[in-house]
Amino acid sequence: MRVLFIGDIVGTSGQKAIEKYLPQMKKHYRPQFTIANGENLSNGRGITEKLYKWLLNQGVNAITLGNHAFDNREIFTFIDKADSLIRPYNLPTTTPGHGLRFIKINNIELAIINILGNAFMNPAQDLFYTLIELIENVRKRTKHIIIDIHAETTSEKQAVAWLFDGKVTAVLGTHTHVQTKDARILKGGTAFISDVGMTGSIESIIGFKPSDVIQRFVSQLPTRLEESVSNHVLLSAVYLDINDQTGLVSRIEPIYLTDKEHTHQNVTIKTNDFY
Repeated sequence: MRVLFIGDIVGTSGQKAIEKYLPQMKKHYRPQFTIANGENLSNGRGITEKLYKWLLNQGVNAITLGNHAFDNREIFTFIDKADSLIRPYNLPTTTPGHGLRFIKINNIELAIINILGNAFMNPAQDLFYTLIELIENVRKRTKHIIIDIHAETTSEKQAVAWLFDGKVTAVLGTHTHVQTKDARILKGGTAFISDVGMTGSIESIIGFKPSDVIQRFVSQLPTRLEESVSNHVLLSAVYLDINDQTGLVSRIEPIYLTDKEHTHQNVTIKTNDFY
């Protein structure tokens, strides 16, 4: 199974990056399934039904969320009928939507879990105890399990990956919006990266106007962050090759696409040469 996972899509610039690069990535990697984190899709805060449907029409098959899942209150009007939307699993049981989805891909069932970290995040149910019970139950149904762990700290994300090494397909970090250089396959065959990265304006601080972010740090006062709208965009993602029998990964490839070049590991390849 070939899976593409796209990092946090931020606002209008993120939408531009999807329109520009996703068709090219589809042609190159030929993924059988594409997942994207869309919690910042609507002006950097939450997601609307129109944008949910737009992203599906762009060729994304499932959309994970995060701590900003409910920032745009329109989500309450459509989340329960949005079969391809996955909100954090460890929110209260009364929260609308689902934190786990089972999706059939060529007779293989893929489980997608969205989970919030606990360190430096708003309160949520304990990440580890929640996942220990959940993974045990999910594995009774399928070995193909991808976790989007939406969390602040790399150590917390790494701990989840090592805890479930060999028991899940991949543990993919989101939320911090900066792609980390630690993509690897652990001893048991589970793929891991601390953060997939961001899809949005390259002329930004994690997708938002630099002046707003700087003002917040300098003044120490609450400052509303506005998305950075730019034609200079980037798309961050990872590509996974997954064994159909074991559900484990034989290859993880980080993807970092910008206007001028495609950067992969220690090699920089001009876009024209890559596609």
